[in-house]
Amino acid sequence: MRKIELPHHHGEPQEIEMIQNQIDRIEHFQIVADIFKMLGDTTRIRIFWLLCHCEECVINISAMLEMSSPAVSHHLRPLKNSGLIVSRREGKEVYYRAADTLQARLLHEMIEQVMEIACPGA
Repeated sequence: MRKIELPHHHGEPQEIEMIQNQIDRIEHFQIVADIFKMLGDTTRIRIFWLLCHCEECVINISAMLEMSSPAVSHHLRPLKNSGLIVSRREGKEVYYRAADTLQARLLHEMIEQVMEIACPGA
């Protein structure tokens, strides 16, 4: 951890040290930036929100969003790589759903708070 002497003193030195220690961890901030960059696409947010409420295959997601299956698959890949959604295979069919993680739950809640909507059945 680097020690910085601040030009102005507004807070407690322990708080400043803790803040500096966290702010130096650029890789943690990069993870958040990558998730938000990936979610800068309306279609990905719609797919993620849909998968928070049900488990679906690409064909059904395509029908609900009125998109081609290859286009939906293109959007599912980064969502899965980010850990926001998970998949399972049943025979030839692959089913997707939102991951059961704190990050996915927080993002789901944030989407619904911003859009002022509630989960179906809530």
